[in-house]
Amino acid sequence: MAPPAPLSAFELARTILASPRLSAALTTTIVGATLLSFTLRQLLGWAGFLAVLVGLVALAGLSLAAQWREIGWNGLLPISLLGFLGWAAASLFWSQHHWATLGGLAYLAVFTIFGIYIALVRDTIQIVRVFGDVIRFVLAVSLALEIFAGILINQPIHTLGITANIAQLGPVTGLLNTTDQLGLVSVVGLVTFATELRTRSIQRGLGIGSVVLAGFMLAIARAPLAYGAAIVVVIAAAILYGLRRASDSSRRFWQLGVLALILIVAILAWRFRSAIVTAFNATGALTYRLNVWQGVWALTQSRSLQGWGWVGAWPKDTFPFSTFTTTSGHFAGSALNAYLDVWFQLGFVGFAIFVVFLGLALVRSWLLASRRRSVVFAWPSLVVIALAIGALAESSLLVEFGWLTLVACCVKASRELSWRRALESMTTRENSDSV
Repeated sequence: MAPPAPLSAFELARTILASPRLSAALTTTIVGATLLSFTLRQLLGWAGFLAVLVGLVALAGLSLAAQWREIGWNGLLPISLLGFLGWAAASLFWSQHHWATLGGLAYLAVFTIFGIYIALVRDTIQIVRVFGDVIRFVLAVSLALEIFAGILINQPIHTLGITANIAQLGPVTGLLNTTDQLGLVSVVGLVTFATELRTRSIQRGLGIGSVVLAGFMLAIARAPLAYGAAIVVVIAAAILYGLRRASDSSRRFWQLGVLALILIVAILAWRFRSAIVTAFNATGALTYRLNVWQGVWALTQSRSLQGWGWVGAWPKDTFPFSTFTTTSGHFAGSALNAYLDVWFQLGFVGFAIFVVFLGLALVRSWLLASRRRSVVFAWPSLVVIALAIGALAESSLLVEFGWLTLVACCVKASRELSWRRALESMTTRENSDSV
């Protein structure tokens, strides 16, 4: 028997780029670099960090191209996501800061590509494992550095934004720059680690230790809204637990009951918002946010329909964002509310598209979680809920880790519940019946 012909250089490269091992390693690297974006910028500078992103985008693009035939593309990219990206790109035409908008669009595109890549090349359980490994590592290193700075040397590590407050049990930031970001990532970590435990994808001891670690970091982050997000996620998980055990015939009525309950809770939360803020000890933080929100809303009125143009994270030296620098030199950096930030940058039209995009991502992932037998399908819905709650006090949902995670969950849910794919399947069935 003649030996098989050696692979050409092109075929060898394609085989390597399409291999599951490379996809797994690249996915882990992407999520890790995205979650540690602040730390990497501090250590490498913007030039070094952008070089890392460019390299990862190139590898992701080549990996996708190598797996082009294996990936079913029809119906995978939600129209709501494409609509939001299209409107953000269109804002370049009326933006008064074209270079900042162009840079913001490129930055948005990078993390959109990352989110799409992860959703297309990894199964849901594989995505959960990647997020679990990365968040576990980041939280563990954050805790170690906080102990080193706050107890061993009793000195802040200014380069990494570590304030050495762990001896007083917080607030701490770890490697994530802000207490709110650390708190939100800890909530996502709790969901992820609990899913790993339920699916038995990791050893029980490691899973329990991870849950304890995430809970402890959430506690010492002292981020009030993260506490609220954790409570909402726990309630949502309990509701999903009940829905998954309801019969198919009664589940629709229970879903309507859940929707009515959400509306009632939202009305009550707005009615008693002052008491809720006081209960979570967020009065001081809210005062600062209210000042930022009032300033953003005042500037929004002059461009309420189309906004000022997309920039993502605010550039410090560009109007009108530069007006949010205090006399002490502190710069807000965002509207501290993702929904208001979208309205500010993309106007009411962009806000409406974003709400539809986020709403469809939540509805699709929720329906999947309540219908599918495997508990792993609850992960996207609970993570999207946590991100949506966190977006009330931070704009991190619109950039880097928050945006990548939202896009990955949205595309994954769209892959499972695509109305375009269902319509195509129905048309194909009708055609076959007619023949």
